[in-house]
Amino acid sequence: SNAQTDKKLIRHGNTDFKNGKYSDAEVNYRKSLDKKYSHKAQFNLGDALYEQKNFAEAEKTFNDLIQHNTTEEIEANAYYNLGNTYLAQEKYSEAFEAYKKTLKINPDDNDARYNLEYARKKMIQQQNQQNQDKQDKQQEQQQNQQNQEQNQQEQQQENKSEEEQDQQQQQQQQQQQMSKEDAERMLKALENQEKKTMDEMNDKKAAQMKKRKIEKDW
Repeated sequence: SNAQTDKKLIRHGNTDFKNGKYSDAEVNYRKSLDKKYSHKAQFNLGDALYEQKNFAEAEKTFNDLIQHNTTEEIEANAYYNLGNTYLAQEKYSEAFEAYKKTLKINPDDNDARYNLEYARKKMIQQQNQQNQDKQDKQQEQQQNQQNQEQNQQEQQQENKSEEEQDQQQQQQQQQQQMSKEDAERMLKALENQEKKTMDEMNDKKAAQMKKRKIEKDW
């Protein structure tokens, strides 16, 4: 009775699957597995999950199925569908390996051979893109470093220019200060000279006046 129930659930699941009711099919397959494990229910559950684009869970389901002892036909198909789940997730190297295992079991599987070649091409493209992204990132880092060094040089040059301006301004101030001091010294010297001249003139004038006075007294 229990076996009939789990088979009945699988049949219901298959009907749901054919009608595109993948979520309902998943429920029936899981109920069947809860009652009794079967490779067929596990395999169909993986298909239902795949159709719902639940690729990560479908991948786990097919991997679990492969771990159980099953027929070569189911194992080959499980590897094939596992490859499809890897492709959907852009895991091209894993897909390539899955299709290889399919062909190892069934060398006449032309679909697996086609998908193998497709996965190989996508794997090469992905590796090339990763290499290009890595190269672009390195170039970007180098450019950023060059820009940083250039900014540092410009900042240093700007600081140096400011220092030179400060030094020049300081020199000008010193020169102006020296000029002011020189002018004051010159002015003082002139004042001293003028005072000396005036003193001499006053002495001479005084002497003349004295002389005249003497002459007048005569």
